[in-house]
Amino acid sequence: MFHRPPPIDTPDEALTPEQERVIAKFRRFSTISMLIMVLGVASVMGVIAYRMMRAKPLAEGAQTVLLPKGAKIVSTAVAGDVVVVTLDIGGSVEIRTFDARTLAPAGTLRFAAQP
Repeated sequence: MFHRPPPIDTPDEALTPEQERVIAKFRRFSTISMLIMVLGVASVMGVIAYRMMRAKPLAEGAQTVLLPKGAKIVSTAVAGDVVVVTLDIGGSVEIRTFDARTLAPAGTLRFAAQP
C-alpha cells in the first residue's frame, strides 16, 4: 500500500569539505531563522500580556446616583467613554457626565436663564 524505498546496502560515504560547508551554512541559517521566529512570537505575546495587564476593569454591578428632589431625567446618551445624562431640575437644565468604565462622576454643567 505504501511505497517504501529499497534499503541501501552501500555504507554512508564521507562528505566532501564543500558539502560539509553547505550543511554547516544551512544549519546556521536554520538556527538564526528559528531564533528570529521565537523572538517575534515572544514579543507579540508580551505585547498582548502587557495590554491585558494595563486595561482598566469595567465597572460591575448596579450603581445608584442620587438626584436632587424634583429632578427629572430628560435624556441619556453615550459619547465615547462618557455617559451623558440631561436633567430638568425645577425648570433649569443640568447635564451630568459619568465615566463609562468606572461610572464615576466626570462633571456637571448647569444652564440658567439670565434675569
